[in-house]
Amino acid sequence: MADLKGRSFLTLKDFSQEEIRYLLDLSKKLKEEKHSGKEKKRLQGKNVALIFEKDSLRTRCSFQVGAYDEGATVTYIGPTGSHMGKKESVKDTARVMGRMFDGVEYRGFSQKNMEIFAKYSGIPLWNGLSDEDHPTQVLADFLTVEEHVNKPLKDVNFVYLGDGRNNVANALMIGSAKMGIDFKIVTPKELFPEDELIGECKKISDKNGGNITISDDIYGSVKGADVLYTDVWLSMGEDKNLWKNRIEALMPYQINSKLIEACENENVKFMHCLPAFHNRETDTGEDIYQKFGYEALEVTEEVFEGKHSIVFDEAENRLHTIKAVMVATLCSNI
Repeated sequence: MADLKGRSFLTLKDFSQEEIRYLLDLSKKLKEEKHSGKEKKRLQGKNVALIFEKDSLRTRCSFQVGAYDEGATVTYIGPTGSHMGKKESVKDTARVMGRMFDGVEYRGFSQKNMEIFAKYSGIPLWNGLSDEDHPTQVLADFLTVEEHVNKPLKDVNFVYLGDGRNNVANALMIGSAKMGIDFKIVTPKELFPEDELIGECKKISDKNGGNITISDDIYGSVKGADVLYTDVWLSMGEDKNLWKNRIEALMPYQINSKLIEACENENVKFMHCLPAFHNRETDTGEDIYQKFGYEALEVTEEVFEGKHSIVFDEAENRLHTIKAVMVATLCSNI
């Protein structure tokens, strides 16, 4: 059993395959306890803070509900709730909060700021999303794949289509390298991930018996896929004026029925970290339709609501995997 007490959770780069396996197995255990009403309140007496510089649904709810389920007290600090980065440095804020809390979740822009906070707070810091990485999402994704794909993770053919440089694509590539998964990012060349990260992940993947491929060959890449994964084409904080160019570049990479058929696998699963622009039922979706004439962007309504989609199981698993991260890093004798 891995001992992760006192560790921060900033990126899956920091964890071995065995430690990630431990977190996934612990997630399954905690999910069973939640569904059977037999939770053990392992975080009783603990105080947890949630810092959010960006909006959130799944991440905030998962940390908050997960902490409550396990008996912790939660303090939420929103975008206007502290002086951090404005009147008070990240380093000073971390040293204050480290004296008051047992663990802190931080969802923000800068991965570097998270590293500074973790260094100076002296307590576990959990990355709830940065511009570069989203490790808690990947734990939920891998748990969901294990529940729905009848293969060990190392045998899964996992294909991500869309913006290949965003935080989810980066995090999936890192996690896949660690777990030895056959992982492909399929995206236009101008949206390939950073060369340095690709090289780093390929070295890790080679050690673990996996494979990392970056390609703009859509139909050649999806053949035999077990999982098709996508994300929004414009990330939080990006200029809305980029929509036109991004849509033009990525519309061929939309996950639709034709692409599902091209997998030649009737059991292929569709995944998305959410939120998704699959219809006109949001302000953004309607605005995109009025400006560009598209009913859906990265995935069609038919696929999103169809038999291949497991996105809401994936969303639920954010809770169980985040709970596992908190419990593993705050507790002994789990």
